[in-house]
Amino acid sequence: MTGAALAAPLDRDQIAAFVVPPYALGEPVNDKGVWSLLNSGGAEAGYVFETAIMAPLPGFSGGPINMLVMLDLDGRFIDVRLISHNEPIFVSGLGEAPFRKFLEQYRGHSINTPMVVGVPYGDAGAGSGLVYLDGVLKATASVRIAHESILAATLEVAREKMQGIKSVPPAAPDPAHDEPLDWQALVDQGIARPLRVTNAELDAAFAGTVWADDDPEAQADPQGLFLDLWLVDIGPPSIARAVLAPDALADLNRFLSLSPTEEPLLLIDSGRHGLVSADFVRNTAPDLLGADQDGLPVALRDADMIFDTLPGVPEGTAMILRSDRRLGFDPARDWTLQVKAVREHGMFQPEIGSTTFTLAAGTPERFFLRAKPVEALPQWLEAARNRAPDLIALALLLPVLLLALGPGMNRLAGHRHFTAIRLAILAGMAGFVGFWGQGQLSIVTPLAALRTAIDGGSFAYLLYDPFSLVVWAAAVLGFVLWGRGLFCGWLCPFGALQEFAHHLGRLLRLPKIELSVLWDARLKRVKYLLLAGLVLTVFIAPDRVDTVAEVEPFKTAITTHFMREWIFVAYAGFWLVLGLFTFKGFCRYVCPLGALMAIGGLLRGRDWIARRKECGSPCQLCKVRCNYGAIAVDGKIGYSECFQCLDCVTIHNDAKQCVPLVLAARGRAMRERAAPVAAK
Repeated sequence: MTGAALAAPLDRDQIAAFVVPPYALGEPVNDKGVWSLLNSGGAEAGYVFETAIMAPLPGFSGGPINMLVMLDLDGRFIDVRLISHNEPIFVSGLGEAPFRKFLEQYRGHSINTPMVVGVPYGDAGAGSGLVYLDGVLKATASVRIAHESILAATLEVAREKMQGIKSVPPAAPDPAHDEPLDWQALVDQGIARPLRVTNAELDAAFAGTVWADDDPEAQADPQGLFLDLWLVDIGPPSIARAVLAPDALADLNRFLSLSPTEEPLLLIDSGRHGLVSADFVRNTAPDLLGADQDGLPVALRDADMIFDTLPGVPEGTAMILRSDRRLGFDPARDWTLQVKAVREHGMFQPEIGSTTFTLAAGTPERFFLRAKPVEALPQWLEAARNRAPDLIALALLLPVLLLALGPGMNRLAGHRHFTAIRLAILAGMAGFVGFWGQGQLSIVTPLAALRTAIDGGSFAYLLYDPFSLVVWAAAVLGFVLWGRGLFCGWLCPFGALQEFAHHLGRLLRLPKIELSVLWDARLKRVKYLLLAGLVLTVFIAPDRVDTVAEVEPFKTAITTHFMREWIFVAYAGFWLVLGLFTFKGFCRYVCPLGALMAIGGLLRGRDWIARRKECGSPCQLCKVRCNYGAIAVDGKIGYSECFQCLDCVTIHNDAKQCVPLVLAARGRAMRERAAPVAAK
């Protein structure tokens, strides 16, 4: 994918497509696109995230290279996959195959192990503590940018999720701190720090290896300096003014105004090392320099600046590196600079060996400001805050519906546009509660709650989906008051779709399939058998509950908008097509959640639908009109099957439809006509 594909992060289904067994995608763990990764048993196994969200480093196209990283709980790469990019060398040159092959090399490596793109040196020698990744010929810069993006994003996840968020936020330079300094003051106060390594010390580091005699220049001048390096953090303005010439200082300020979260680090080497190799590409990570803080690598990148220093500052090979404080680097706390020395042994296909020298670094706290630590909200409260508009709308909608179906039931049922009002409410439930709000309730939640109760676990996970929880609260209230009617008749988005299918079938004048009373009663027992089977699964095969719960087509129709494998789409489509001919067949005969809700109809405290003694004998109109088959021959309501559609209430209150009322009206009319005759 290229171009516009970079515009928006992947949704759940798109990310899940990258995750293959034995792993499965879990739930989002923050607002930066990080998802939990589950193993085959449902336990947390790591994290999944996109690099472009947390580390949008620009490539040659100007846009970031976006990759998906799967990281286990020990900080090891499970997989790195290419999502999208617009790098010219891969778009119109080499093709994506070499790029994807490069990314395969991360598998199994730990984020705690320094990794470099190893184009200059090939395979690592026995003396190296680094992990070398083979680059892509003619695309060295692009793969290095990709490498930096992977490391930067992964380090952020590792710091936040694997070591915990530090109570002290990273420091940022204080622009108001003004202190007169010069180079000597920086040295005297330990702000500018040296790293000096003689040739003799370098030889000693390689002693006893095949590379011991591979540096004649070092052997010829043992006391000469291989490294004569100075390191100084020039992020604080007072320090930068003591080091950089005016033009360079102006360039640095312009750079920091565009990238205010970058911390610039000045390095100067007057020795033989030279800071980078001959194959170094500017504006990428330095191939001979590294850093770590708190045991995790610090992402360094060349600032690509040409600059002059003030008189008195040491001369030599100089460069400005930058590290992004957003990724956890704290310049006011101790960190370590790593400088690698490399030797080659042999003329043809030489063996490569390296050793690393380190320099302890850190700049005094007085040059920095720290934001006050922000106490993170509980995840459930954060989830509620993120969905505040939806929750407000739902909080306004549901009480109105409850009042309309409770105290206002007779008025609602008697409205001359009742059918249109009901269909409008169902459309709102399907659209807002279902497709938009993802509030389609499922039998999976009660089964998970049952399992949690058995295991003695916490029910806190229910709070992480506040929208569905509010719908559940309304459904439970309806369960107590009316049985299954409120949820099955008014709140269920898939039930609404089936009702729309019924009306469409009538508009198209399709034949209506009605089962006999006997078969209708038999098939209504199926949902109870399915519910019992699901409950049994919780006890004997809890890891199979999600699979067995696919008897519900809700996930396919509502959650994924029919974007699933064809077998699931065909199954959900079957019930909707059947709805053209048979009224809400899934709801009446198969739905295990409906079976659970039906128990409320058996446990209700009252009969809330008014009946007359004539209902059932002689009048059968309500029974004939009831699409759910919830009215017995004797006129009694079977509340375990009642969907609260209010059709029978409409008939009961309508003097033109209710047979007892019609007969009573005729009797009154006859008596009124007979009264004058009798008077004469």
